[in-house]
Formats: sequence, structure tokens, C-alpha cells
Amino acid sequence: MKELDKILKGLTDDMIETIQEWVRIPSVATDEKKPGAPFGPAVRKMLDKAMDDANKLGFKTESFDGYIGHADLGEGDDEEALAILAHLDVVPVGDGWKMQPFGAEIKDGNVYGRGTSDDKGPAVAAMYAMKAVKEVGIPLKRKVRLILGCDEESNWLDIEHYKKVAHMPRMGFSPDASYPVINIEKGMCGLTLKAKQSSEGLQIQSFNVGERPNVIPGQSKAIVVGGEDLVKKAAQLSEKYGWPIEAVFDNGQVTLTTVGINGHAAMPEHARNAIGQMLVILRDLGALGSIKVLADAIGTQYDGEGMGVKVSDSISGPLTCNMGIIRVDREQISARLDIRFPLLVNPQMLEKVIGNHLPGIEIEAARAKTPHYVPENSELVQELLNAYHEVSGLEKKTIAIGGGTYARSLREGVAFGAAFPDDEDVAHQADEFISLESITKSMRIIAYAIVKLAGA
Repeated sequence: MKELDKILKGLTDDMIETIQEWVRIPSVATDEKKPGAPFGPAVRKMLDKAMDDANKLGFKTESFDGYIGHADLGEGDDEEALAILAHLDVVPVGDGWKMQPFGAEIKDGNVYGRGTSDDKGPAVAAMYAMKAVKEVGIPLKRKVRLILGCDEESNWLDIEHYKKVAHMPRMGFSPDASYPVINIEKGMCGLTLKAKQSSEGLQIQSFNVGERPNVIPGQSKAIVVGGEDLVKKAAQLSEKYGWPIEAVFDNGQVTLTTVGINGHAAMPEHARNAIGQMLVILRDLGALGSIKVLADAIGTQYDGEGMGVKVSDSISGPLTCNMGIIRVDREQISARLDIRFPLLVNPQMLEKVIGNHLPGIEIEAARAKTPHYVPENSELVQELLNAYHEVSGLEKKTIAIGGGTYARSLREGVAFGAAFPDDEDVAHQADEFISLESITKSMRIIAYAIVKLAGA
């Protein structure tokens, strides 16, 4: 592997520069759909850039109607190719940034920007790992296919389209989570909650927060009818709960603002949902009806206890729940929940139990994604663990997560990197970054994995 290491080292600067170029493209999906750009022009621009860069590195590329693209190293049957799946779309910027969200600035050994860790940095690292293997000239027993999607953060319409127009390999990995190897991904389901606004109690003029259900919002704002007495009560609640709460009175209305800690719905234990905080505040200030029901049953909880669905198992861990979006006006309430559930949970029962705990609220369930599992003793898992340990020296083990990666679109797929066990979780958060040292190490790990799984 000495020659491979030498080439990887020589590609490091180019890899970092490419990460910066990709991050500078604000590839957030929009409703501005056009032919060939189903997720908006910025995402299409990012896909074109990725395909062009892969082509320049010597890979055979193909793009599929603006939904998704792939880059191939070597020849062979598509079914037996080693797939590496990453995504080019990113979540909206959100609040709380100190760095430029799409500036790709390098500071203190990190490159900052939306998508650096989730998932452009790892995607670029995989592409340059393939380039290194190509340059060394290692014979391959199977094709290596880097698949780059454009709708991972939303509805996975890219994967759905790809399976219609191309052939998805059987086996592979997605560098869109963390090391060592994630062989279990919890099930996922989304619920939309709808209700009428109460005409009694505190009157809410507006309360509109959140853009994606899988993002934990870090700031929340609501406008209510009231006077100086509400300002004083809000100050008392701030002291009671230890949350930053601002209340400003103007012309018969009070604007309330509370600050939480944003994050990813799969890891709510590292965040604090500002929507949940606001629900509790509104309840304590006198809101009734469905606002009170939501505050009582959900509030700042993320384990589903108030909705009767708190559950856990020893293999895949606990159920988690995130309210990522809420829309409230004088008449209507609408909210969206993102739920990640353990292996043995029936999602239909979840909907039924939650409905019993939310009186007066209508529930619409989106199609659930079942849990995903690959045996620990499989060749895929064991060779990935070997590559990880050989480069990092860290413990070989498998883990379960609440996140959902492209790995579940493969019959035998796992998540593999690119965050190391001690790395700070920054996906979907303000000032997202990736360590240059870590991403360089990941490039090496992925290259070793390619050799072990696809080398002749």
C-alpha cells in the first residue's frame, strides 16, 4: 500500500480545493423546478460540476435527467459493482452562523460551510480515493461506482428515478454518517399533524418555524395578542426553564423569540428544539386547545414518551421524535414530525398510539421506511472494518444509528464514515465544518476499502 499512500498524499491538495468548490455551490433543493432540474437550478449546477470533475479525473460518467449521476472506475457487471453512494444536496442554512455558509473558508485546520460534512466532503474524498486506486493501477475484480444523488435530504426521488433508468448495484457503502461501520439503521416515518386553532386562551397571530422535518430548529418566533404583562411572564419563564426568551411588546402584540440548539433529527440528544420550547412557553402563557396538547405531549421531549411511544431495544437503540416544522395562524395549526424507530417497531401501530395521545389533532402518515440491517459477519462489513482499523488504528465494531443513509437503498449496504468517533457532530448545524485531517484520513480509508472489496 506504500505506492497507494504516496499517490493519496499527492492528491490531498486537489481534494481540499474540490471540496471548497463544491461547497460554494448552494445546492439546497427548491420548488423552482425546470426540465432537467427537478430539484432546482442550484442542485442541477452542483450535479453538473460533480460529473465534470469526475470526468476530468478519468472516470466514465453519466447523469440521469438531473436527478442523480454516477462515475465508474473499471469494468464489470453493474449488479456486482461496489457502490459508493453520497449526495450533493444540502439542507437549508438555518440560523446561528458565524462563518459564511457557502464560503468554504479554511480556518484552524477545518473547512467551513453547509455540506462540508454532510455530504460533499465525504463524496469528494471517495472520488479522489477512486482516483488514487486508478493511478496505482491495481487490477479490479469488479467495477467501482460512485453514485451521487440530489434529493437525499428530502424525498429520495433521485434514488427512485435511478432504479428506473439504471441498475443499482447489490452491495456497497455510503460515507454519510460515521465510523466504524453502521450496519443497522432505524426505521423512519413522517407524520403531519393538523388541527384548528382554539378561540379561547392566548391568541396566536403567527408561529411559523422550520423548513425540513429532519432538522432540529435552533430558533423560534411567535406573535401573540397581549400586553406588558406577557413580557413580564416571559421573563419569569426564561428564568424557570433556563432558556433564552425575548419578549417585545408593540401595539397590542408581543413578539416572542426563544433560542435552542439546532441539529439533526437522528441525534436529538445533542440539540434542543426551539419549536418545542415555544410550545411550552405559549402553553404557560395561556394557550389552549391543540397548542396545549402539543406542548403537553411533545414539548421539548424527543423520546416519544408523552405520545405513548417511548420504546428501545438493545440492538438499535431508542425511538426518537423531532418536530421540525410548524405553521400556525389565527385559524389553523400544521406540524410535521420526524420519527426514527427501532428494528421491531410496527410503524402503523405508532400512528395509532400517537393519535390516541393527541386528541383533536388529525394525523396524516407518510410512507414509512423500514429498518435496515446487514449481518456483522458479512464480507462487506468485515473488510470495511479492516480498512478502517488499518488506517486509523481504532477499534473495529459495528453500530446502529437513527439516521437514514443511501445504504438502505442497497440489498447489502452499510454506512461507513466519514465522522470519527470523537468528532463533533455538526451535520445540519450552524458553522458546519469538516476537519482537513479527518477528511484526508477518510480518503485513505476509502481507498483501502476499495482495494479490499474490489481488488483482484
